[in-house]
Amino acid sequence: MSNIHPYVGRATSRVDGPLKVSGLAQYAAEFGAPDLAYAAAVPSAIAKGRVTSLDVSAARAAPGVIDVLSHENKLAFPEDDEPFKNDMVAVPGSPFRPFRDDQVHYSGQAIALVVADTHENARHAATLVRATYAAETPNVDVASAANHYEPPEPRDGIPPTPEPRGDAAGAFAAAPVQVTADYRVVAEHHNPMELQATTVVWEGDGRLLIHNKTQGVVNPKNYICSVFGLDEDKVRLVSPFVGGAFGMALRPHYDVFLAVMASLKLQRSIRLVLTRGQMFTMGWRPDCLQTVSFGADAGGRLTSIQHHAIQATSRYEDYQEPIVNWSGFLYDCDNVALKYELGKVDTPTPSDMRAPGATTGVFALECAMDELAYAAKVDPVELRLMNYSDRDKNDDKPFSSKELREAYRLGAERFGWSKRSPEPRSMREGRELIGYGMATGCWEAMTMPHKARATLTADGKLEVGCATADIGTGTYTILAQIAADALGLDIAEVTSRVGDTSLPMAPVEGGSWAAASAGSAVKSACETLKDELLKRARGIDGSPLANAGLDHVVFGNGRIALASDPAKAVSFADVLKGAGLDKLEADGGFEPDKDFAQTYAGYTHAACFVEVRVDEDLGVVRLARVVSAVAAGKILNPLTARSQILGGVVMGCGMALHEETLWDKTLGRVMNANLGEYHVPAHADIPDIDVVFVDEEDGSNPLGVKGLGEIGIVGTAAAVANAIFHATGKRVRELPITIDKLL
Repeated sequence: MSNIHPYVGRATSRVDGPLKVSGLAQYAAEFGAPDLAYAAAVPSAIAKGRVTSLDVSAARAAPGVIDVLSHENKLAFPEDDEPFKNDMVAVPGSPFRPFRDDQVHYSGQAIALVVADTHENARHAATLVRATYAAETPNVDVASAANHYEPPEPRDGIPPTPEPRGDAAGAFAAAPVQVTADYRVVAEHHNPMELQATTVVWEGDGRLLIHNKTQGVVNPKNYICSVFGLDEDKVRLVSPFVGGAFGMALRPHYDVFLAVMASLKLQRSIRLVLTRGQMFTMGWRPDCLQTVSFGADAGGRLTSIQHHAIQATSRYEDYQEPIVNWSGFLYDCDNVALKYELGKVDTPTPSDMRAPGATTGVFALECAMDELAYAAKVDPVELRLMNYSDRDKNDDKPFSSKELREAYRLGAERFGWSKRSPEPRSMREGRELIGYGMATGCWEAMTMPHKARATLTADGKLEVGCATADIGTGTYTILAQIAADALGLDIAEVTSRVGDTSLPMAPVEGGSWAAASAGSAVKSACETLKDELLKRARGIDGSPLANAGLDHVVFGNGRIALASDPAKAVSFADVLKGAGLDKLEADGGFEPDKDFAQTYAGYTHAACFVEVRVDEDLGVVRLARVVSAVAAGKILNPLTARSQILGGVVMGCGMALHEETLWDKTLGRVMNANLGEYHVPAHADIPDIDVVFVDEEDGSNPLGVKGLGEIGIVGTAAAVANAIFHATGKRVRELPITIDKLL
C-alpha cells in the first residue's frame, strides 16, 4: 500500500526527456575512448557475383590510414553457421558473415573496412579502394522470383500458418457475394534518425566495452562472444539510448561485427558509423504479394476466407512473418484456407519492422473487407460487427479480453462516422473530394521472461535496473512509475537503468512486450525489496512494526508505517542504518504464465477512422484527420501511450502514401537510398490524430498490460486506402498510393 497518489495510470512526463532535449543523452557513436580510431565500410558495386580482386594500395597510402581489412586479411572466425546463430532473432538459413569470402550477396555489401585516425580520413580512404568483379544477373523483384515455396523450417517465435478449416473453396464457389483481389505492399526501409553505429573501447587484457545501437544489449553481446570466442566476463555491451529502431536493431548487424573484428585485430578502440546509404543494406519490410478472396451471404456474413501471400526473403536465409494468420481469427468464419510462401531475391535478409506481418497482412484483409462492404451494400463498421469473432478459431481459444466492439463504437462516435454518405464520390467541398474510411487493427499481446533489480540507498533513493532497452517508447518512465508506486516514493527519487549487460537479463525489446514483461519484473523486484525492508524493520529493537505483516503497513514518503496508526513508523534510512548497510538490493523476475497462454489468446485491438481530401483535378491526397480507438489493457501512462499510437499512425500514413524502396531491377541497387528521395511523412503531411483508449481489463500479467508499440500502425494504411476509394471511387491495391495511381 502507498499513501501517495499512484503514478501508474497517470500522465507522467518522460524522466529521460531533459537528457534528450539538452543533448546530454549519449548514443552509440557519441561515446569516446583514448586512442580512438575510426572505421569506414566499403560497399560493393554489384548486387550478385564475386570480388575477383581488391586494390587497397591507394587507400593504405592515404593520410591517417591505419589498416584496411577485407576477406583477404580478416581475423579468423568460424566457418560453420552455429556460432552466428547465437542471435535471439535469428531466422532459418545460413546467417550472413561479413568478409567470409569473395561472394557478393547484395548491393552495398561491405567488402572492405578502412581504419584511420579520423572519421574524415577513413571515409576518404574508403573511396580509394578499387574492386573488380565477376558479376551475375540479380533479381530483386519477388514477383519474378522463381519457385515460390512454403518455408521448410519455421522461424522461432512466429506462429505457423494455420491449417485449413472447413471447405473454403467450396463455400466460396457457392457464395452469392464474392470478392477476390490482389494487393501489394512494396519494400520499405526503416530510416531511423540514428544511424547504425558501434564504438568498441579496447580496455586491454581482451576486455571490451561495446557501445552499439541495439534493441537488446544481451543479444549482440552473446553473438559477438560466440563468433569471436570471447570470454563473456570480459565483454560488456551498453546502449542506454536508441534513436529509433522498431525492429531494425533486433539482430546484430555488420557494424558491430566489423568494429569488434578491427578492435581485436588492432588491439585498440574503434568506432564505425554507417552512412545513410548503407542503412539501406539492412532493416527493411519485405515486398509482399497477396490475394484475398471472400465469400459471403447476401447480407454480408462471411462464409469463406482465403488469403495467400508471397513474401520476399534473401538467398541465404528464410525470413518469415505471420502475414495471413490474422485472416483466420479476426472475423468469424467456418471455412478458411491460408497459404504463406517465400520468394528468394538478391537482397539482404529483411527485418522486422513495426508490427511485422500484421501491418502487411491486415492491410490486404481490411481493404478486402471494405470491398466486401460495397459488394454487399453494408456499412463497413456494421459489416465488421456482423462478422465479429469472440474466439480465436486458429487456436480454438477464447480471447483473454477483447473490447473491440467498444473501440468501434467510441471511434465512430468521436469521428462522426454517422455523417458519412455511403456512395463513393458523394462527398465534396469545392474541388476536393472527401472520403471516410476505416479499418480494424490487431496485434499480439506478448510477454517474455525478464529479470530486474531494485536497489534502495541510505539517502532514500531507489534505483531499478533491467537489461531491456528504451527505443524511444518511454520504458525509463514506466519503470520509474511502477517502482515509485511500489515503495510509495516521489518519482524524482527513482532512477531507472536499462541497456547494459551488467544489469539483470532481458531479451530484445520488441513485439510490444517490454512494458508488460520488464514492468512486471521491476514490480517483482520492488515487492521483494519491500519484504526485505519490513523484515529488517521488524528486527530493530523496540520497532513499532515488530508484529506487522505486509498487509498491515503502508510504504510511503521514505517510511514504513502501520496502516492503522501512521504515527508508528520506521524510516527506510533507519532500516538500513540498523542493518549496517549503505544499500539494500533485491532481485525479481517475470515469467509468462504458461497455463494462461494455453487457455487464452491475447491480442490488442484498434479501430482506425480516416478522413481524406483528394484534389479532383490533380489527384493530390491530403489527410484531414485520424481517429484511433485502442483497446490494449491497462494504460500505464496515458501521455507516453498516446505518443506510441501517434508514432504508429504516422508510420501507417507513410506506408499508405509515401514510403517505397525503389530497386533498379537490372542492377539490383536501391535507387533512392537517401532521405531526399525516400519519402517519409513530414509535419505538413500529418493531420490531427485523435487517440482514444478503451477501458479493458486483462489478466495475462500482474500489470494487466498488453503493449502499445505496434497496434497504432496496424490497419492505418488500410483505413487511408479505404478513405481514398470512398472519395474517388478508384480502388488502389498497391502501396504507396501516389498521384500517378489516381490519375
